[in-house]
Order: sequence, then C-alpha cells, then structure tokens
Amino acid sequence: MNSKSYTIEEILNAVNDLQKSKKNEEMSQIELNHLKKDVTTKLDIPNNTLRLIEQAEKKIKSKN
Repeated sequence: MNSKSYTIEEILNAVNDLQKSKKNEEMSQIELNHLKKDVTTKLDIPNNTLRLIEQAEKKIKSKN
C-alpha cells in the first residue's frame, strides 16, 4: 500500500477545487438546457423529436 501524507491545507484545497468544478459543471448544464429551449423554440422542433434526441443523449452519457 502506498502511504502519502497530506497537509490539512492541501486536503481543503483539493475539496474546494472539486466543489468548484462540480458547480461549473452544474452551471454548464443549466446554460445548455436554456440554450436547447431557445433553439427549439426558434426552430420549432416537434416534441417527439426532442424526446428522441434527449434519450439518445442520455444513452451516450451513460456509456461514458
């Protein structure tokens, strides 16, 4: 087993970095959802088509 010592400051900095990155991901997802709504409204894409696209996106994300 590989034993490494970290200072409290290093651990707290790592936790802060993780929290910041998670918030950025959440904000990006919110922005993406708003963009999708704007685009679909402008392009007048049928709801059935949108549902199929969203299902495909979920399948792709679940594979990664």
